[in-house]
Amino acid sequence: MDYVIPFNKPMMVGAEMEYIQAALHNLHVSGDGAFTKQTHAWLENTIGAKKALLTTSCTHALEMSAILLDIQPGDEVIVPAFTFVSTVNAFVLRGAKPIFADIRPDTLNMDETKLEALITPHTRAIVPVHYAGVACEMDAIMAIANRHGIAVVEDNAHGLLAQYKGKNLGTFGAMATQSFHETKNFHCGEGGALLINDPQYVERAEIIREKGTNRSRFFRGQVDKYTWVDVGSSYLPSDMLAAYLYAQFEQREYIQSSRAQAWRLYAEHLSDWAEEHRVQLPTVPAHVEQAYHMFYMLLPSLEVRTKIIAHLKERGIQTVFHYLPLNVSDMGKAFGGKAGDCPVTEDVSDRLLRLPFYNTLSESDVMQVVEAFYAFTDWV
Repeated sequence: MDYVIPFNKPMMVGAEMEYIQAALHNLHVSGDGAFTKQTHAWLENTIGAKKALLTTSCTHALEMSAILLDIQPGDEVIVPAFTFVSTVNAFVLRGAKPIFADIRPDTLNMDETKLEALITPHTRAIVPVHYAGVACEMDAIMAIANRHGIAVVEDNAHGLLAQYKGKNLGTFGAMATQSFHETKNFHCGEGGALLINDPQYVERAEIIREKGTNRSRFFRGQVDKYTWVDVGSSYLPSDMLAAYLYAQFEQREYIQSSRAQAWRLYAEHLSDWAEEHRVQLPTVPAHVEQAYHMFYMLLPSLEVRTKIIAHLKERGIQTVFHYLPLNVSDMGKAFGGKAGDCPVTEDVSDRLLRLPFYNTLSESDVMQVVEAFYAFTDWV
């Protein structure tokens, strides 16, 4: 059906079409053209990563991180059970065994207090996911990782421009990954980026991203010809996608202020309703600056969530739930996961509801959604 207020609405917000035409006129529409270089520079200067490399998706950025860490069969990688499958697939493809960590009941991020107990001599990486663009407790996670000599890869798909204690997400781990999927604050339809903070990985990352060749060094004039020197794949997005994305980066202030306004309106106008009906709204700790990526709620039960989704649909409002627990998925069970391993994840997954949230969501749209919640009465 056509929703009056959809869950997501990807929109152009600036010079997207103009820049795509410019990329065409540049006669360089494949990867690593002028707009790709501009997006790299924007990410490096804005976030503070040593190196940024655009990829065709956040999934591919995660796959690159697994190759760079030389993940091998028998290695273990700790991931939250409450995340998208790409977070774990990237490492499973290299032969790793996922170790599922439960999440905190407040921020829904990896529970740092339970992390150290999951570490074994086989642990090679820890992959915290900054859920909803709210930072994990990175001081504790990094202290544990450093104490055991384990690499950290931040899955920052939700958290571009968010901060933890004044420091940008994506700059804590050896590497971090970003998503520019159409549901994200900044998008190009499908896209991602690998942020590299440990300089030892930069040169090899360029090679892996260029199908295992040293083509980047050739274009910089560092070698006379390029050849196959390592494993790799084709992880470069078209420069037309980079052009679209760069136009969105230019609208940073508009995008973030619009989303912040919508998020605050939801929080303000749903707080009384939520308290009355035992509904949990998002938690954002005082030492965190969130990315305003999504607005969600935790309802009292799966039954209530199902009824509310149907109630809102009747009013033309689209809401969705989110991740299913990876530890009880078919693949999770194949790696030893079972029900009860991650009780918070298993509980939250049944009760979480995501509200419409996008860059052009207006105040009247938000209030229409709010009014629909207040009109819901079937709590039994």
